[in-house]
Amino acid sequence: MIRHIVLTKFKPETPEDKISEIYAGLSALTAKLPGAQNFTGGRSESPEQIERGYLHGFIVDFDDWDALKTYAENSEHQALGGQLVANAVGGIDGILVLDLDV
Repeated sequence: MIRHIVLTKFKPETPEDKISEIYAGLSALTAKLPGAQNFTGGRSESPEQIERGYLHGFIVDFDDWDALKTYAENSEHQALGGQLVANAVGGIDGILVLDLDV
């Protein structure tokens, strides 16, 4: 299984309802794609408070690398990813992506 982890440092002017809208779209997409499951996302509530500005994140699990590739190449995912980039501090520089083979 591949665990896809995305952390975002949103611009201060990005409203929480916009972030929720993007995450809802990603969750709905995850539910539609074969080999994708367990979308979880939201705002950090860490008591450690060492997010370093990356206050929002999400995780999606994929059956394998091919399922992750299908997701990455999906036009709906690309549009939602574009919204993440447009609302992140410094564009793509405000986003961290990790893919772990678990």
